[in-house]
Amino acid sequence: MIKKLFGILSLATLVSTTQAQDIKYRVETTGTYATEDTPPTWHLSNRQGLSGDEAGFAYMRAGLAGDYILSNKGFSLSWGADVVAGEGLTSAVFIQQAYADVSWKMLTLSMGQKERWGELKNHRISSGGLVESGNARPVPQIRIEVPEYYDFFGTNDWFKIRGHIAYGWFSDGEWQKDWVNEGNAHTVGVRYHSKAIFFKIGKEKRHPLSFEWGLQMTAQFGGTIYNHENVKGVNHTNPTRLTDYFKAFVPSSGDKEYTGFDKTNIAGNHLGSWHAAINWTQEDWSLRTYYEHLFDDHSQMFMEYGLWTEQLVGIELRLKDCKWIKGIAIEYFNLKNQSGPVYHDKTDKIPDQISCRDNNYNHEWYNGWFNYGMVMGSPLVTSPIYNENRILNCYNNRVEAFHIGIEGEPTDELSYRLLFTHSNNWGTYKDPFTEIKTNNAGLIEIAYKPGKFKGWSVKASYAFDNGGLHGNNCRSGMFTICKSGIINLKKKNK
Repeated sequence: MIKKLFGILSLATLVSTTQAQDIKYRVETTGTYATEDTPPTWHLSNRQGLSGDEAGFAYMRAGLAGDYILSNKGFSLSWGADVVAGEGLTSAVFIQQAYADVSWKMLTLSMGQKERWGELKNHRISSGGLVESGNARPVPQIRIEVPEYYDFFGTNDWFKIRGHIAYGWFSDGEWQKDWVNEGNAHTVGVRYHSKAIFFKIGKEKRHPLSFEWGLQMTAQFGGTIYNHENVKGVNHTNPTRLTDYFKAFVPSSGDKEYTGFDKTNIAGNHLGSWHAAINWTQEDWSLRTYYEHLFDDHSQMFMEYGLWTEQLVGIELRLKDCKWIKGIAIEYFNLKNQSGPVYHDKTDKIPDQISCRDNNYNHEWYNGWFNYGMVMGSPLVTSPIYNENRILNCYNNRVEAFHIGIEGEPTDELSYRLLFTHSNNWGTYKDPFTEIKTNNAGLIEIAYKPGKFKGWSVKASYAFDNGGLHGNNCRSGMFTICKSGIINLKKKNK
């Protein structure tokens, strides 16, 4: 896989260099120390997986990126690569990004491993999306997308559309094998699928009101499951035929090559979410209200057990001319119901089907919606990286939380970010906590970019957790130094 990714980037770099394109570079070093065994929530989470399961971690990251217009017919190329090396992370040395994006008009073919954030959220002050949030390391994939809203059938920007279809593979198989205790369940060679479509109605230049609505769906399929249900030697390999890629695209039951629920229910681990947003955009401020509803497999996909459950509801205010508060987001998060407490298949005596008692982010075969031990969805659900028993399972997905995030830029050189989250945690239906565990998680972050030293920046942050979930007095400090700039190839060629 790494050889293929480097091949893509070598070609991109060759094109860029041949055309004397400027190349952007970025080098940074980060160090942190925590008082507990793992860092607090907001030093561990929503960092694209750049964290670990140890109290202190440190790393150096170096990367290159470039953009180039290939012709006057709408073709362009973007590429990037960065490598991370450090201590206390999920790997000592790894490729964080390695991608090449070829675009033609509104279409983009993205190949490789690239950092992406949740849909319709401001990742700096939001708690994160329910399906994909930027909480885990990026997944290598091939992705065809319309990345920006595009005018649909010449409606003069009143009705726009965007979306994507992607297939990829999870690269954490060897990490799982090394991380879990001997005999515990882990997977290798699991495939990845994602698709989404979003619509936008409204033209902000003519009227401040606009609406957004969309559907996002993801899946895990294929691969080999070792020590199923933590029983040593119980292994099974799911097929990766062309028909299995289709089953990931259109969720359907498996055939004789599958076993268990994958054969009788849906082949693979499927989850997704509905999104909606209402925007009011003015010249000097904007207001967005947004809603995301999570469903696991087909349960709750059409909200048959209630609209106001398994959701994230938020409101974000942006102030363009206010330096001290540039943006503020307030969110309510609720996964405590898991559709409901009862699951029942049809029988002769009770013919009703009740598909509740979900186990969000967990799965019977694939452990769950994790990558390198981190939940790929909301970080407010406890990731397996916290588990002292080294079992890849989410033991706390029944969560209700209130979250607030604020960011500002008092001067051209100084900016800040504040996060605070209060959560109540019930564990899971199968393994409930004996009592509700509360947690207060906070972050204070200050960044400084001195005008006299172009390209340099420093960032310091302090995070804490109070309560019964991750430790009643968990504290952590983090410090980052970064240098970025441009390698001007045109001047060198002269």
